[in-house]
Order: sequence, then C-alpha cells, then structure tokens
Amino acid sequence: MLIRTFGPNWYASVMGTAIMANAANALPVDVPGRRAFAVVFWALSVAALLAVAAARAVHLTRHRDVAAEQLWRNPATAVFYGCPPMALLAVGYGTLLLGPDVLGARAAVVAAAALWTAGTLYALAVAAGLPYLMLTGHEIRPGSADPTWLLPLVAPMVAAATGPALVPYLPAGQARTTMLFGCQAMFGASLLATLVLLPVVWSRLLHHELAPVTLTPALFLVLGPLGQSVTAAVQFAGVAGPYAPALRVFAVLYGVPVMGFALLWLVTAAAVNVRALRRGMPFAMTWWAWTFPVGTCVTGAAGLARLTGLTVFTVVAAVLYLLLAAAWTVAAARTVRLIARRPADAGGKGMVASRSRAGNMLADVPR
Repeated sequence: MLIRTFGPNWYASVMGTAIMANAANALPVDVPGRRAFAVVFWALSVAALLAVAAARAVHLTRHRDVAAEQLWRNPATAVFYGCPPMALLAVGYGTLLLGPDVLGARAAVVAAAALWTAGTLYALAVAAGLPYLMLTGHEIRPGSADPTWLLPLVAPMVAAATGPALVPYLPAGQARTTMLFGCQAMFGASLLATLVLLPVVWSRLLHHELAPVTLTPALFLVLGPLGQSVTAAVQFAGVAGPYAPALRVFAVLYGVPVMGFALLWLVTAAAVNVRALRRGMPFAMTWWAWTFPVGTCVTGAAGLARLTGLTVFTVVAAVLYLLLAAAWTVAAARTVRLIARRPADAGGKGMVASRSRAGNMLADVPR
C-alpha cells in the first residue's frame, strides 16, 4: 500500500507548490491578481506540507523497517532526505511574505521563524550526515552518481536564500549581522560542496546512461544550486547594512554569469527531457524536478531585474515562470491521477528501488 513506501521524496510536491507562490510574489511585473494568486498557492503549499508530514509520521510509526532501509542502507533513497528541509524552508518563506494576508503579521513572522529554524537545522544535518553515510555506511558503485545526489547539498543554500528575509525582524547589531553572516556561511558551504560533486555527476552523465529513463527529469536538479545561489546573493545585498554596496556588486558579478550558465543547462536538460517524453517516458515523481529548480531561476532572475533595472531579466523571469506553471500543472495533475487511479501502488510506480524493494521512491535505479 502507498503508506508503506511513502518516502521523503513526496516533499518535492510541497517544494514545487511553494515555489509557485514565492516566485509569483517575486516577479517584477505588475499583473492584476498576482498577489492573490501567490497567496492561494502558498495556502496550497501549507496544506500539502501538512498532508505529507502526516503521511510520513504514519509511515515512520508503522513501517520503521522500511524507513531504516531508506535512510541507513540505500544511498539511492537516502539522498531524498534533502527534500523535507527544503519544503519547510520554502513554505516558511512564503509564510513570511504572503502569510500576513491570512494569519496576520505577527503570527506569520512567528510561524516563518519557526519553519526557517527547523528547516535550517534539518538542512545542515542532512548536508553533513548524508555524505558521512555515503562515505562510511553505504555501498557506492562506480558510475552510480546522478543529479539526485545534489539534494542534501542544496538544502543549506535554500536556508541561505530565505534567511535574509528574517533579518529586519531581529534586533539591530549583533543579531542581524550574525544572521547575515550565518546565511553567507551556508551559501559558501552549499556552493563549494556542489562544485565538488558536479564533476562526478557530469562524468556519470557522459560515460554511463542515466537509467532508468524516469530519472531524466532529475537533470533539472542542477538548476537548483544555480538559481538559489543567485537568489541568495541578491537577498544578501538587500539586508547587508554597511556591507550593502560590496554585496550588490558581488550579486551582479556572481549572479549574471551563473544565470547565464543556468539558462544554458536549462536548454540542454529540456531537450533531453523532450526526447525522453517522445520515446514514451512514463510518469514518475521525478517529474516534480521540473518545478522547484526552475522556480529558483525565476527568483534569481527577478532579483537581478530589481538590482540592475534591466528589462531583459524581467523578461527572463516571466518566461521562466510560465515554464514553471506549465511544469507544475503537469506534475500535479499526473500525481493526483496516479493516487486516484492506483492508490494501492502509487508509491511504487517509477520510484527508486531499495535492495529489498521496500523503500521505493523515484525510479528503479539499479545499484
């Protein structure tokens, strides 16, 4: 049954829904109803977070053997523990910016701070803990690296990008500066770890087939650290106080080239995915990889548009958001359809297999 194989990968649907809200709010265009649209998607992300968290609680309570298999003995499933903290952080950021319309300002700030704190601690735990497990406890075969390995490493970057929004609510002085520098430290930790891992992933993509075909959407995960790091750099410049001039320069010098590479990778990943779809790639939860990473590029481009005043970045953000909306619509519709039509094995189709076949998540990856 579905609950037995319910893994942390399901938080990807929460991430994808939350970024629909956050990216809509970030768009540097004045479209009637944009704020209300963003609030609706924020509410959907909150509902999705509560539903997924409840299902995971039941899973961890009733199927501890499967949960242990997913984390401790199978690297193919363990990497998806990077999804829950990113879901908490994305929903928390939306709560701070959009929640006041529903909860009131004070309650929104308290809830957002709680979600950011929980998400950040979780992110740091998986960013340090999962590589440790892969080095000491998991059996890693040569040529088995794939873009899903980025998930635990990107989580601190999401914390770094969302944390600056809380800086104005902290006492001036030590507290604000510590928060800013802490976010910058997570920026560096995530970025450097990603740069170490990307060549390994790229080597796998060049020399070994990315099998099964349902892993193809995972190519979009490379966009996550790119778009999120640009977003973080822009966010730093907005709350840096005396460091603002230097960080504004850094945001432009770093953000523009990285955004250029992100767009290049987006074209390549999209072309490979179109090819896979034409060859009959079946639906899997990996399709949610089309959403959150693209959304981070929307927020990054929107931040550069505001920082530079260049219309081209506004156009890029708007076009990417249309792509994000289309991807979310497809992934959400197919997920609902899968659950409705095949509730008994919805957790198994197109999910990553554990050695015992009990920890299915995203795709039947041979280990």
